[in-house]
Amino acid sequence: MSTLPVTFVDIEVPPGVAMESQSGLQNLRPRIYGALVEPAGGVRDVAAIVMHPTSNYMGHYLLQPLAARGIACMGLNSRYAGNDTMLLMEQVLLDLAAGVRHLRARGYRKVVLIGNSGGAALSSFYQGQAEHFSATHYADDLPTALCAADLPPVDGIVLSAAHAGRARLIAEWLDPSVIDESDALATDPAWDLYDGTRRAPFEPAFVDAFRAAQLARRDRIEAWVLARLRQLRANPQGPQDQTFLVYRTHSDPRFLDLALDTNDRKAGSIWGDPRAVNYGANAMGRLNTLRSWLSQWSSRSQADGPASLARTSVPVLLMTHTADGSTFPSTARAWRDAAGARLTEIAVPGGNHYLAGQPDLVTLSADAMADWIGRHITR
Repeated sequence: MSTLPVTFVDIEVPPGVAMESQSGLQNLRPRIYGALVEPAGGVRDVAAIVMHPTSNYMGHYLLQPLAARGIACMGLNSRYAGNDTMLLMEQVLLDLAAGVRHLRARGYRKVVLIGNSGGAALSSFYQGQAEHFSATHYADDLPTALCAADLPPVDGIVLSAAHAGRARLIAEWLDPSVIDESDALATDPAWDLYDGTRRAPFEPAFVDAFRAAQLARRDRIEAWVLARLRQLRANPQGPQDQTFLVYRTHSDPRFLDLALDTNDRKAGSIWGDPRAVNYGANAMGRLNTLRSWLSQWSSRSQADGPASLARTSVPVLLMTHTADGSTFPSTARAWRDAAGARLTEIAVPGGNHYLAGQPDLVTLSADAMADWIGRHITR
């Protein structure tokens, strides 16, 4: 298959939170960047955006395959690409909206959002707000200055290896054995999955208690964040936010026990040895601000994927990767329940999370997406 030309996309977006970038130019005149691949012959009827809150999707594996099937595809980065420390999910809505406007101005009549991995909750959050706007305030209660007119709705959503949202992930992955939030090594062995003393399969009672301990840790962090914000904001002339660390955010019994939420996955993490990821200097949710924690990871987050999807009315395609080590049958069930009769589900047999080393499954996915778009979006 020949390679189609790639157009570099450069879009100016509204300024966001002060110092969300260390670059003065990017902070005061922020821009987002993308890569657009169009079908041979130029603009047709439909285009897709594949976007993640923080991952660089300008080289996404679907760009060329979808364009070869007549669907323009743009891999778009948010202003927080590569760094979720300051990320506010509500602010990313403006970045995705800028991409939708860009494609419509280019002549595309229909736009589809492809929510791959963590982009699934973002796509659902966007369309949910575009149809039923409610995000007048951030999770920390400051106003967003957003309005419904800022978010042009799209025509369909594709969910692929779809995480249900950052707040759900952290609740399922936080290591409950942490007993001191200031010490990465302080451990209660009763909840340590990785010390070698407890083997899979795990007893149901242990798993239930483990899940309760994870939520208890999440709630303790959240209570501290809210108390710290109140303390800071009591002095309007002082700092209004601060950074903090959350250690060990990659501990889920499903990484080790394949009988839990069974699919075709192998034991371990999609990023390698789960213990190494858990103790890594850089991992999911490791470095945060008070505000970004609330927006992304807390129970107050507005960006829950299935809850947002339930607010939408557009057709939905769910591509279920059956060997995914980070989305599970329960994840797919949550998406199905949210979309109901609007949802079409297609299995990607043996598909790992990123379809890494699986070119035939990339082809399968692109074929299925193109067929679904032809049946439900451009008909």
